[in-house]
Formats: sequence, structure tokens, C-alpha cells
Amino acid sequence: MSTELDDLTRMLDEVFETAGTAPDFDPALWKTLTDLGLTRLTGTEDVGGSGGDWTEAAVLLAAAGASAAPAPLAENDLLAGWLADSAGLDPAPAGAVRTVAVLGPDGVARHVPWARAADLLVLLWPSGDGWRVGQVERADVDLDEGANLAGEARDRVTVDLASRSGVATAGTVARELHLRGALARALAMTGASGRVLDIVVAHTTTRTQFGRPVAAFQAVQHLVADIATHDALGRAATEAAVTAVITHGFDSTTTEFAIAAARSCTGHAAATVVRNAHQAMGAIGFTAEHDLHRFTNRLLSWRGEFGSLRSWDDALTASAAVAGGDGLWPLISGGGHTV
Repeated sequence: MSTELDDLTRMLDEVFETAGTAPDFDPALWKTLTDLGLTRLTGTEDVGGSGGDWTEAAVLLAAAGASAAPAPLAENDLLAGWLADSAGLDPAPAGAVRTVAVLGPDGVARHVPWARAADLLVLLWPSGDGWRVGQVERADVDLDEGANLAGEARDRVTVDLASRSGVATAGTVARELHLRGALARALAMTGASGRVLDIVVAHTTTRTQFGRPVAAFQAVQHLVADIATHDALGRAATEAAVTAVITHGFDSTTTEFAIAAARSCTGHAAATVVRNAHQAMGAIGFTAEHDLHRFTNRLLSWRGEFGSLRSWDDALTASAAVAGGDGLWPLISGGGHTV
């Protein structure tokens, strides 16, 4: 499996080299990813997917984060695709773009990723004591364009729920969707964080100041070491969360704890990584022409999506408190039980 994942990583590096640097959706990149079977990587073959799992998805999302790829890979596959499949909705046509919108009782969803680029939107909304799922074309919703700090599309979607019947779905679907989105963002953040580290190391080892490399100064070494430490911690926590999903599924206290830990670690890491990177790079890192801001702005944006950093810290603390003294170590070590 490691050889296959290494091959996938190398292929993705080549594919994402062709991506544009603008934050707008890249149709040419999407076609390439579709042709390679990567836009529905975890979908089953009967719905046009490639039959992969979260192991392959983790590699894909980290690589996309490391290249700031302007493509809704998590939204199309792990979120909208999964939700539509679980509700028995019609598969999307080959090459179509889907995203997911969680509507309030008023029919409004805010900060919907990539809504303006989507051909189809998979909707989830509360109904009575449960939830309903439906699928609509983008032209059938009202859309107000917005963007996150990195300039990625985060749009406001309004739907007339009175005209939508939808499909009744399990009461746990909203929670799993939230966990899926949270883990997807953590994976993308590990890729972006690693890329920031590479940029900073390359800059500080090649740029000279007072006749020697910037990296020779102890203060700069401390900045870079802190970036590397937080990057490694976030990566380890996120890998543990992926393992928990594969081992226990999403309906598990172990998995919820692991995803909360991953989001807490990557969220706190983002603050240090972004601050230290810009300090180490100096004024050049703030310029629009330099690549650094493409990744630091995404880190700051992604850490607040699918739950704020505070909410994941609270969830982590609550899980530890519920586990208690005897149950805390099994939870931390991944030996918890499913519920």
C-alpha cells in the first residue's frame, strides 16, 4: 500500500503543477482530475467513483492543500457525493461539480464552498425531528457571491424549502457531515503547512544577510524550528484521525475525539506557522507576487471552517472529561469503543 500511495503522491505533484495560482475554480484542472478518477475518489463504481477510501483521500487532500489547488475535491466527493449517495439521489453526470449546502430553517446556507462553480448543490435541511436531503441545479437557487480570506468562493445560498420535498435521512447525517468536513480541512491544512515550511526553508537557506545565510541566525532558526514542530504535530494528529475513521467509522467516540484533536492541533499550529513564516520571510512574504500568502491565508481561513478552533478545543476537552481517568488513555491511544 505504501508504494501505491507514493505513486499517487508523485502523480498528484505532477498534476497540481499545472494548476493556476488564482483562487478561482480551474476547469482545466478539474477535467484532468476527473479523467484520472480523482474527483469521485471514494465513490463506489456504480455511481461513477473510483472505490477509494480515506487513506487515498488523505493523500489527495494534503497534496491539494500543498498546491492551493482551486478545486472542490472534498466538497464534490467526501461531502456532497457521500451525502447524495447515502440518500439514494441520482449520481452526478461525469465531470459535473457538486458542493453541499446545509440550510437553516429559513432556507439559507452561508459560506457555501464553491457554490458559484457547482453544477449541482446537494442540500441538507432540518425537517421536524430529522433531516432531509435534496439535489438542485445551481440555477434553481439564489446565490450571493462571497469569499474567504484567501479569495476562495464562499457563497450565500437561498432555497425555497416550501418547493422542496427531499428525502428523509438518518438523524446522525448532519453530525457525520460536520466531522467529514472538519477532517477534510485538517488534511488540507497539513498540506498547506508543509508547503509553508518548504518555502521558508528555501528562502532562509539561500538568502544572505550581513554576509551569511539568513538561516545561520539563531532567532531565525528558532522560528523555523517552531514551524517544523507544529507542522509535524498537526500532521501526526490528522493521520491518527484518518486511522480512527478507517478503523472505527464516524459513529465512534474514538473517531470524534481524534478529529477534535486533529482540528485543535492544526488550528493552533496555523497561528504559529503563519506568524513565524512571515517573520522569517520579512517583507517579501507579504507581497502579492510571492507564493507565501496563498498558503498562509488558506490556513487562517480553513481553520475556521466546519467548526471554529474554540469549538474543537471545547469538544476535545469535553470528550476527555466524559472519558474520565480510566477511559482517557484508551481514547488517546485509539483503543476506544464504538457507540
